[in-house]
Order: sequence, then C-alpha cells, then structure tokens
Amino acid sequence: MSSERTPGAPWRPGLTTWIFVGLALGVLFGWLAPQSWAIGLKPIGKLFIRLIKMIVAPLVFSSLVVGLCSAGSRHIGRLLIRSLLWFWLATSVALAVGLGAANLLRPGEGATPTAGAHYEGPTEASRSLLEQVVPESIVRALADNAILQIVFFSVLFGMGLAALGERGRPLVEALRAVTDVMFKVTEYVMRFAPIGVGAAMAAAVGQHGTQVLLRLAKLVGSLYLALAAFVVLLLVAVKLLTGLHVRRVLAALKEPLFLAFSTTSSESALPKAMQAMERLGVPPYIVGFVIPAGYSFNLDGTTLYLALASLFIAQAAGVSMGPEQQLGMMLTLLLTSKGVAAVPRASLVVLASTCASFGLPVDWIATILGVDEVMDMARTTVNVLGNCLASVVVARWERVLPQDAPLLGGPLPDQEPA
Repeated sequence: MSSERTPGAPWRPGLTTWIFVGLALGVLFGWLAPQSWAIGLKPIGKLFIRLIKMIVAPLVFSSLVVGLCSAGSRHIGRLLIRSLLWFWLATSVALAVGLGAANLLRPGEGATPTAGAHYEGPTEASRSLLEQVVPESIVRALADNAILQIVFFSVLFGMGLAALGERGRPLVEALRAVTDVMFKVTEYVMRFAPIGVGAAMAAAVGQHGTQVLLRLAKLVGSLYLALAAFVVLLLVAVKLLTGLHVRRVLAALKEPLFLAFSTTSSESALPKAMQAMERLGVPPYIVGFVIPAGYSFNLDGTTLYLALASLFIAQAAGVSMGPEQQLGMMLTLLLTSKGVAAVPRASLVVLASTCASFGLPVDWIATILGVDEVMDMARTTVNVLGNCLASVVVARWERVLPQDAPLLGGPLPDQEPA
C-alpha cells in the first residue's frame, strides 16, 4: 500500500496516511468521548498487537534459516562478532548521550513524586543472559515469541541444514515458501493497523486523560531531545561508514517507525522493517540475523532512556553523583541492558535494579510510570531505527552490500535505472 502515484492518476492515501488518521482520531476520541467508551476500545488495540505477534516467530525462523543457508555456514561466526561490535558501540554512544542530556538539562531538579505512589517492582524474576539466549524448548520459545532464543536456535538449525548440502535443499525451499507466505500474511494484518492504532491511542488517552501528555513534561521533553540528538549522530555515523542515502531510508522506514511509535511495540514494526531493509538492498540473511538479534542487544532508545531516567531519579531525590559514579552507572547499564526480556515495560526491571545498586530510591519509579507510555513511544521508535541501520553497517562490513543498492541511491526494485 503506497501513496505514490503516476502523473495524472488520482491520489490514493497509503498505509502511513491511514495510520496517522487512525492515530489522530484515536487521540480525539479518547479526549472527547466518555472515559468508559474510550477505555472500552483497549481490546481492539490489543487484538492488533496479538495479530502482529502471531507473525513474528515463524517469520524470524524461516527467513533467518533460509538466509543463513544461502550465505553458507562459514560466515556465521564473523557475522555474529561484527554485529555485536556495532551493538556495543551504538549502545555506548546512547548511554553517553543520555547521561549528557541529564547533566545538561537536569530534568529531576524540583520534581515532586506522585503522592502515595509505590513501585512494587516486576513480578517476573529476571533471568541471566545465558538463560535468555538458550531455550529449554524451541516450541516454548516460539510460543513465547522469545526472539533471542529463536535466533539462537535458527542459527544452529541453519548451520546444520547448510551442512547437508543438496539433501537439505527441499527443506530450504519449503522454508522459503513459508517466508513468502508470512510476508503476505503481514500485508493482510497491516490493513487492520489504522483501526488497531486508533483504538490503542483512544484507550490510553481515555484512561490517563490529557495528563498523559503533560505530567513530568520536562523529563519527557529531555528524553525526546536526547533521542533526537542521538538519531542525528547515528545517521551521520552510518552515512560516513556506508554512504547511506538518509532521506530514502527514512522514507522507506516510515511505516514501521510510525507503527513502533503509535503501538510502543517493536514487534509490531518487525515484519515491515525487515521487508523495507531487504527492498533497500540489504541481503536477507543479514536482515534476518541482525534485526531480530538487535531486539536484545541493540536497544539504543531504551538504553539512552535508562541513563536519563536513573539520573532523573538521583536529581529528584537530591542524591549527588560524581563523574566516577556516573561512569560506573554507564558501565553497569552497558551490561544489564543487554538481553532485556521482551515483556512490556521490561526497561523498568533494569531501572529498578540500577537504582538499588547505586542507593537511589526505587519508589521514585512510580513517578515515572505516569508518563512511561509516551516516553516508550519514542524509545521504541529509536530501537527499531537503530536495528535497521545496524543491518546496513554489518552488510557493509561483510562487503555484501551492492554498490547499486537503493539505500545507497540506486534504483528501487520497482523503478527503472535513470
């Protein structure tokens, strides 16, 4: 669904336009309609997220296995090392930007905690990184949409299948067909996106009122400014490293980025993001490996938020943290932010543990919860963008990015060369 048209043809709104309309109508309905009516739309928004989650596991498994079989098993180790190297570099910069914004803007000074608020912490015990990587059962991992575990199993499965050679080709072709089918199913589900997004926004505004956009405005504003600065740095760095055509890439990613922003779910953007990067010229096996793996190892927006929120709590509680303590916090977050469980508000698990480690009052997290959703919109969007750009960098390092790739300014697949 595209809003592009040929000269003289009538303009037809594309999916992005309809999602924007749904978002605007949802906010308007949540503001004007009775609270019970707006909140009553929450199940529709949840239904859309469930439809997306239904697609993710089979799409990641089939596309990654097929891509690895096409690339050959000998490249997998090098691909893993280069991906992790970029993930560490990107998240380190995100942490530095978050700490810098907190020290420069000082959003926590003069803040007042929510009266009577108490943060009880996550009900699900945090697991070690190895437990999050290696599944006890691939069936359970597929059922739980445990992306990192699915990636781990898919890599092993792809290596084994590639080693079979011609004997494994029928299964490779079958999985290739599964990938094509799942992308077609994605198109069907995305037709429901404007309704799902509108319902989710109506429920959020109806439940919290307009205060969802106003409370702790300084913290929210600081986060958005910091994320904007980080995105500029990231785009410039990737441009210098790869020759990226920034405007074309952002235009191609507008649908998945808008979905991530409006639903606060990276999973909702995954199928469209993978499609967009493949269409822009990144090899499918790079896309299928880097983007899903980035969901646990390259959460740039979430990592920046954790640094900013931790110092916000310190400032609000009147706790002075010197350069050494802030450096220690940065190193701690650099480790603990990896492998964050793919559950709603998972960043609060890391934030709570960080506050406890540095003697900060965990109860202050209750103050942040009131605007966490509007902040989650921005950090989720940056997470998706960061993972898409990571696939470009890794493809360039692997020397598999075509010189005439659309993301470098070449013709798009449906266009003739000029």
